[in-house]
Amino acid sequence: MNTISYKVSLAAALIATSVSLACSKSVGQEAGSQAPRKVAISDGVELHYVERGKGVPVLFIHGTLGDYSVWDGQLGPFAERYRVIAYSRRYNYPNQNKLRPNHSAVVEAQDLAAFIKKLDLGKVHLIGHSYGGYTALFLTVKHPDLVRTLTLAEPPIVFAGDRLEDAKERLVKRARASFEKGDVEGAVRTIVNSSQEGRYDKIPEPFRKLLLRNAMELEALAISDNMYPALEREAVRKITAPTLLLSGEKSPASHKSVDQELERLLPEKGRQRVIIRADHGMWFQQPEACRKAVLEFLREK
Repeated sequence: MNTISYKVSLAAALIATSVSLACSKSVGQEAGSQAPRKVAISDGVELHYVERGKGVPVLFIHGTLGDYSVWDGQLGPFAERYRVIAYSRRYNYPNQNKLRPNHSAVVEAQDLAAFIKKLDLGKVHLIGHSYGGYTALFLTVKHPDLVRTLTLAEPPIVFAGDRLEDAKERLVKRARASFEKGDVEGAVRTIVNSSQEGRYDKIPEPFRKLLLRNAMELEALAISDNMYPALEREAVRKITAPTLLLSGEKSPASHKSVDQELERLLPEKGRQRVIIRADHGMWFQQPEACRKAVLEFLREK
């Protein structure tokens, strides 16, 4: 098989997500948000989460620089049929876990497995956006007994044997240098401005605050030697959980390439792909369309 150079970039995902957050009327407005609970999943690691409804668990996993609150607009509608849970990943607000080396989606998947077991959820419907989808995939590969179905919205996967852009490495080094100087906002600004100078300053202040309060996750990834853990193609071929791929019609080519490869690798039985008229921030630009696609997919599963 020829080696493919996927132009997967943390910057592309963050830019799309941050701009989408800025355009959303529901994300980050916490006046009506439910107060989160917290649970200790291992020694020194606690995760905050919110939940609503009863029945089979549906678990939402946010992307980079997000937290549990970005799913506020989805909890009510999904709770009409399911027990819905949205949690904040290890280094995202309001968690205060100590920074540890070599953070990655593999570590996130270990956290998620412990979270599911701690809450005694059994098999869950997983819905992961961006890096949250990366986390969901590794959980599915390593703990298939915990996954009922899998919904992925453009996870920035790197398959084993494939290469990343050198530009991505340079960008991450710049962000890392800012963190080393204690310039947290500078690190976030570097990532968001990487495709267009001045983009960060155009984001409304409330949403900049949301990005900044989750900057520790970006730091954990920027200093990690394993930001993009390699996913074996054969592991994807062995996934038995029904899987829905949500792809943005206007998303960068890098995301489309990954989705196409996932579609090729996943077993045909139980695999679906839906194109949403949006970009990588589809859950915030087209929340109703994404919700409709997922609820139809979950019916009778």
